[in-house]
Amino acid sequence: MLLADVVATSTAVAATRSRKAKTVALADLLGRAAAASAGGGPDLELAVSYLGGSLRQRRTGVGWRGLSSLPPPAATSSLTLREVDDAFERISLVSGAGSQAARGAAVAELFGAATADEQRWLRNLVTGEVRQGALDALVQEAVAQAAEVPLAAVRRAAMLGGSTVAAVRAAFNGGEAALAEIGLEVGRPVLPMLASSATSVAEALAKVGGEGAVDTKLDGIRVQVHRWPGADGADGEAEVLVVTRSLDDITARLPEVVEVVRALPVTSVVLDGEVLALADDGRPRPFQETASRTAMGEGVRVTPYFFDVLHLDGRDLIDSPGHERAAALEALVPAEHRVPRLVTSDPEAAEAFVAEVLAAGHEGVVVKDLAAPYAAGRRGAAWVKVKPVHTLDLVVLAVERGSGRRRGWLSNIHLGARDPERPGAFVMVGKTFKGMTDEVLAWQTERFTELADGPADGYVVRVRPEQVVEIALDGVQRSPRYPGGVALRFARVVRYRDDKTAAEADTIDVVQAMLG
Repeated sequence: MLLADVVATSTAVAATRSRKAKTVALADLLGRAAAASAGGGPDLELAVSYLGGSLRQRRTGVGWRGLSSLPPPAATSSLTLREVDDAFERISLVSGAGSQAARGAAVAELFGAATADEQRWLRNLVTGEVRQGALDALVQEAVAQAAEVPLAAVRRAAMLGGSTVAAVRAAFNGGEAALAEIGLEVGRPVLPMLASSATSVAEALAKVGGEGAVDTKLDGIRVQVHRWPGADGADGEAEVLVVTRSLDDITARLPEVVEVVRALPVTSVVLDGEVLALADDGRPRPFQETASRTAMGEGVRVTPYFFDVLHLDGRDLIDSPGHERAAALEALVPAEHRVPRLVTSDPEAAEAFVAEVLAAGHEGVVVKDLAAPYAAGRRGAAWVKVKPVHTLDLVVLAVERGSGRRRGWLSNIHLGARDPERPGAFVMVGKTFKGMTDEVLAWQTERFTELADGPADGYVVRVRPEQVVEIALDGVQRSPRYPGGVALRFARVVRYRDDKTAAEADTIDVVQAMLG
C-alpha cells in the first residue's frame, strides 16, 4: 500500500467533523490494507499505527530540529508503507560516532522520496502532531466496522494486547473469537485506565455515584509494574518489568521500584501507580527531576506509590469492582507504597482532603468509582481528576499554518513570557493549539496576519509580540528546549486579552517560580 493512500485518508478525516464520515473513510482504507497484507505483509498493522498517529518505532532520534530543513519533495507518489517503516527502522538503529550526520542523511533520503503532502504528513507523524480527531479511539471504531466485529471486542483486545495494532490482525483474520483469545498476560503491558476531568470534588463525587475513593494525584511518572517467577521458578529472583503510560520499558531506570516489588509477598502481580522523587522534607521534587532521573545522579531515590492491582497470583482482577481491587492492594502493598486515599461521600470531607494534598505539594486528586472495573485504555466517568487550574498571561511570538481541517487558518501559537531584564524582549516557554474554536481560529488568523513580522519561515509565521493570550496549564517543568529552562505542561487557550498590553504579560520569573 502506498503512503499516499494513508495521507489522503488522514487528510480527508481531518477535514470533516462527522465522526461517522471519519469512521467510514478509515474503515475503507483498513479494508484495502487488509487485502494488501493478506499474504502476511505489514500493511494492515502499519496503516493502523500511522492512522493512530504513531510510528512502529518508539524512538527514532528525530525531532523538529532534524526536520527543519528538508530536501525538495518528489513530484509523484511512490513510497510504500513498508518502505517508510524500513526507513524509520534504519534511522532508529543509528548510533555512535557520526550518528547525527548518518541520521540526517537517512531522513533526507526518506523525505526526498516523498511528495510535498507526504512530507508534511510524515513530519507531523514523527513529531506527534497528526490531528484528525480521536486518533486511536477512532481507528478502533474503523477496525470494528471494517472487520465486522463488535467495537467492545476490539477495545478490550487492544487494551489487553497493549495497542490497537496488537488486535487488528486478530479482528480481520479470526473475528470476535480471535479477539476474545487476547487476554491479560503478566509481562505484557496493558493500556492504562485514564481519568476524565471535573472542576470540583463535589462534581467528581456526583459523577461516580456519590461515594468514591479520593486518591492523591501525584505529579510523577505513571508506571505499570509486572512481576512473575524467574527462570528458576518461585524460589529464584523474580522477573520485574516497569513500563510508562505509553508502555515504554524503563525497568533499568527504576531499580528502587524493582526492589520494592520484588520484596512483596507474591508470586505474580500487575500493579498500577506512580513514582516520584522526594525532597528531604518529603515534598515532591519538580516533575522533570523525576522524569529525567537527575535525582538519581544527585543520590536522591525515587519512591513508588501504587493505587491499583490488575492481577494477583494467577487471578485477573481487571474486571473486578474497584473496592475488591482496593482490598487486594491494601493486603499486599505496605502503606508507605500506597497512594494516600480517602473513601467518602461527603464533599466537605473530600475538599478538606484536597486541601491537605495541595498543601503537601501534590497536584490534585482523582475520584474513583469503587464499583467500576479497570477500564484499560479508556477515559470515562469511573475515574475523575480534579486539579487547580493555573493561568498565565503570555505573548504570542509566532503562529504555525494549520493542516488538515485547519488548513487555511493560522493555528498552533508560540508563547513567550516577558523578560524583565530586557524591555520588549520575551522568552519562549511553549506552544499550543488546544482550546481553539473555529471562531477563535478565524479571529487569530486575521489578527496574526496583521501582526506578521517578515516572510514566513516555512510553515511558521513570526509576529510582532503584541497580542496577549490567557493560557490555562497544569504546571511547568524543566526543559532544555527553551532558553528560560522551563516549558508549560498541557497548555490551552482560555481567551485573548485585548485589555492587556505585552508589557503587562507575566514574566519568565513568574513562570520559573511555578516549578515549586
